[in-house]
Amino acid sequence: MPVQLEIITAERVVLSDQVDQINAPTRAGRVGILPRHAPLLTILEAGELDIIKNGERTAFAVSGGFMEVLPNRVTILADTAERSDEIDEARAEEARRRAQERIEVAHSDRDMMMAEAELRRAMVRLRVAQLRRIRQRGGGE
Repeated sequence: MPVQLEIITAERVVLSDQVDQINAPTRAGRVGILPRHAPLLTILEAGELDIIKNGERTAFAVSGGFMEVLPNRVTILADTAERSDEIDEARAEEARRRAQERIEVAHSDRDMMMAEAELRRAMVRLRVAQLRRIRQRGGGE
């Protein structure tokens, strides 16, 4: 019995589907969600969100947000969410480089925090894109 998953950002509905499992990055660590999970409301961290359906894993890069878990429905309200095949690795690498430059020249704590958040988002996007390439070559998880 699958669980209904909705991944929503301010711009679009990223995914609306029945899935078998969700592995999400939360402030408390990674959590695995299966159908009939106990109700939960949690804050998402920047990281890799894995969706498993019919034995196939699909990775998403998320940059934070909230996840509500009900026994047969999971709603993710993400700041940003991109499926691994939507990520332009060259653009993500350029964003990583720019964020590192901003960290080096940050003049205030606020500038530093914003640059560090940009760096985390870029690193997550790169990691998810690289994992996609490895999986396509048959390199496993």
